[in-house]
Amino acid sequence: MTIRIYKPVTNGRRNASVNLNTEVTKRSPEKSLLAPLHGTGARNSQGKRTVRGQSGGHKRRYRKIDFRRSKDDMAAKVIGIEYDPNRSCHIALVEYADGERRYVIAPKDLRDGEQIMSSSGAIEPKAGNCMPLKFIPTGLSVHNVEMVPGAGGRLCRSAGLGARLTNREGLWATLVLPSGEIRQVSVDCRATIGVVGNADHANVKIGKAGRNRWLGRRPVTRGVAMSHHQHPHGGGEGRSKGGQEPSNASGTQSKGGRTRRRGKSSDHRILRRRRSVRYGQLTI
Repeated sequence: MTIRIYKPVTNGRRNASVNLNTEVTKRSPEKSLLAPLHGTGARNSQGKRTVRGQSGGHKRRYRKIDFRRSKDDMAAKVIGIEYDPNRSCHIALVEYADGERRYVIAPKDLRDGEQIMSSSGAIEPKAGNCMPLKFIPTGLSVHNVEMVPGAGGRLCRSAGLGARLTNREGLWATLVLPSGEIRQVSVDCRATIGVVGNADHANVKIGKAGRNRWLGRRPVTRGVAMSHHQHPHGGGEGRSKGGQEPSNASGTQSKGGRTRRRGKSSDHRILRRRRSVRYGQLTI
């Protein structure tokens, strides 16, 4: 078991649990693949706050991840699995035959010393190998899926996620995403075989407010506790939203409302949208 549940010796430990990260085999990052990561304090270029409840957090350095997997037909040896503070999944440091090192998303059950490869053609469909969808056998789970050929992986990059490749028809491959959405992607888009590791990330309980502050999450005041000119739910006698549908401070719907921008080029390739609960009614 990779989740440790502590004894309730203090109020902060009573409901807390931590991920032991048993998959991690390498503790120190590769210095050549690090970049500075500056915090914005949730402010834009004018110094105005644009996000509520976001600020602070522990200092981090960015790990340069190879989402494109463009180094083709050259075997890469897994040096170690590392923890990445910038994402929920673990990352794997690989070294190619020519000596170049890169970070890739670590799939489930990837071990040190294994060989993985990227190719524009058909190669062995084992976990960690990357190839276009037209060469991947149907029925397999894939992650780090491109939406535009050559643009790098965009779908299924978080811990424990994987999309199932169901079928191919002409120039399009059909994927069933973890959210329940079914969409088509070009068969020339690349994907990596397997499911992303560190699935226990979703089972961790924060336990205390201080751990959220380490992540850069500040306390957020409820809208009904504000005055009427600060939030649509504010004002009035007692706790009342005044008939206002659930929304944020700017008036945008916060529970079940549509947030996608209209006219996105990939919308017409969605065969079935993900399920969502909207005002007590199930919509598909």
